[in-house]
Amino acid sequence: MTDAKRLDAPHRRRERGPRILEKTAVTAYAAAVWLVAHVPARLPVWVIATASQAGYLLWPSKRAWSNANFGRVTGLPPDDLRVRRLALAAYRAYARYLVEVMRLESLSPEEAIRRVVQPDLDRIEEAWKTSPGGLIFALGHVGNNEAVAAGVANRGWPISVVADDSSFPEMFDRFRRLREAWGVHVIPWRNLREIFGVLKRREMLALLIDWGYRSDGVPVRLFGAWTTLPAGPATLAAKTGSIIMPVAIRRGDDGMFHVSFSPIITVPSSGPADIQRATQQMADALGATIGAAPEQWYSFKPIWPATEEEAAELAQRADRMLAGDRTAAVPLVANAVAAPPPTAIPAPEAVPALEPAPEATPPPLAGTEFGPS
Repeated sequence: MTDAKRLDAPHRRRERGPRILEKTAVTAYAAAVWLVAHVPARLPVWVIATASQAGYLLWPSKRAWSNANFGRVTGLPPDDLRVRRLALAAYRAYARYLVEVMRLESLSPEEAIRRVVQPDLDRIEEAWKTSPGGLIFALGHVGNNEAVAAGVANRGWPISVVADDSSFPEMFDRFRRLREAWGVHVIPWRNLREIFGVLKRREMLALLIDWGYRSDGVPVRLFGAWTTLPAGPATLAAKTGSIIMPVAIRRGDDGMFHVSFSPIITVPSSGPADIQRATQQMADALGATIGAAPEQWYSFKPIWPATEEEAAELAQRADRMLAGDRTAAVPLVANAVAAPPPTAIPAPEAVPALEPAPEATPPPLAGTEFGPS
């Protein structure tokens, strides 16, 4: 993959910023958390929403990405007024989510989960108990994943999430302490051995799948157009006997977070055909989640390829994967020998490179982190 393609959908910073930048960001966030805890929620929501919407209006590339995404979801031209209004509404919803995450630091676990409809979580235990391996939650940037993860952990169920610890380590530690106070275990995204361990112990693992388009992902159709999703969830499921449970989280008119689930996905093998089918099922579930409440979707990176030529290449590769052509899935078995820069994002498909050996350093897992965009 060329550098240009990598920069089209930046999951994370390519290089670690200066130490002073990290300290400034951490200090500013701590101040914002304190302020948000001491003022009515509507005020910081308005401030962050206004700033986010201004960024959308003033940042041409960000505006183009968002319009392209929401245009695809609605089936309207990207420059349609209704698309722009939907994008602005999504930035407002994202502001509300950020404020809720900040306020979680000042709440007890019981208060944090109070707005999650608890009976919605009952289906999880049944699926978990019937899985021969662990249980993988496949989620999108919709609703409030943090509160729902806390709700799962509050029931005493072992749940882990994967998070990026490379950009701002101090910020990662802050979020890790918060999540683990709720009972949610946090795994740094490079620690593939621990990720495998969670599933081999038949525990639960939450992975976000809509981080942005990568040309080396698994080709799928989403809202009728070709794109990719990371191979991580399907490959992990195949290698550990786990099942995948697509999760939809939406804020209802009652202000509560409602949780629903698509049919369970099983992955019989790590062959290219099974990986493609399972990932397509996740794409179908993700599309249904977004389509039901597109204004609550806050993934603002490019989700689809920029050209029809690249989309056609994805369609051809999907056909080859379904035919069992392993050369179409080279990234799925690539040997991740060379270590990436501290914050570079290697291909999501590095997951199945090697079974983690006790004496070896496992390759990183990317494209499936859990947390704010």
